[in-house]
Amino acid sequence: MAEMKPQVYKDPRPAEYFTQFHDAARKGVGWTYNLVRAILTIPTILIYRVRAIGLGNVPREGPLVLAPNHFSQMDHFFVAVYLRRKVRFMAKSQLFGPPVLTYVYKHGGVFPVRRGHHDEEAFRTVHHLLDQGEMLLVYAEGSRSGELGQPKPGIGRIALESGVPIVPVVIHGSAGVRSWKRLRFPKVTIEFGKPVAYAVEDAPSRDRQLAVATEIFGRVRAMYEGRATRNGVRAGRRSPDRDRA
Repeated sequence: MAEMKPQVYKDPRPAEYFTQFHDAARKGVGWTYNLVRAILTIPTILIYRVRAIGLGNVPREGPLVLAPNHFSQMDHFFVAVYLRRKVRFMAKSQLFGPPVLTYVYKHGGVFPVRRGHHDEEAFRTVHHLLDQGEMLLVYAEGSRSGELGQPKPGIGRIALESGVPIVPVVIHGSAGVRSWKRLRFPKVTIEFGKPVAYAVEDAPSRDRQLAVATEIFGRVRAMYEGRATRNGVRAGRRSPDRDRA
């Protein structure tokens, strides 16, 4: 199986560089989102045979946050492919730089979070979008991993400060996406859990944020383990040959 590239955990670029992306995200999503969706939907469904379970658990309107596990760079496409609502993505700042991709991100609803920094601007964008009734995707683990990892406090902070529904999401099979060069394409299942919401708390402590994040990701983990058991794969294990929906 192809190995993951080493993760870069601190972006050296100044915060001012990313202001343009936050400004663009707060203005809304342009035609770029629909174009990218149109180009990628059919290949995503046909190649990875993506199926979705529990779509009825995703509210059709109003602010909410999708909280999936994260094994592959394709995960955001997998999650969004069957959702009629536009998904706004929080992405690591290191993705912003290459001209074409940066254009897509800037005009396609993606906003950065500066990894390795205390990035309050990212949370201001989060709350701005939620106030507009948008649907966000925030990876509970904060970064890609080869197996189920540990949640970061960010998703807990968002849940407590906003009070919006958080939908736990399982992406099963996407660890095998990195073997595409061998022409091996795993079958991917997306499962949306029941939303959970928390009473709004002013300035929740980091421990409280982490406790809520752990609870949310505990739901993801339980769903993943159930899906893995049904598919005959040990939960959390990277096994593209056996990841079957």
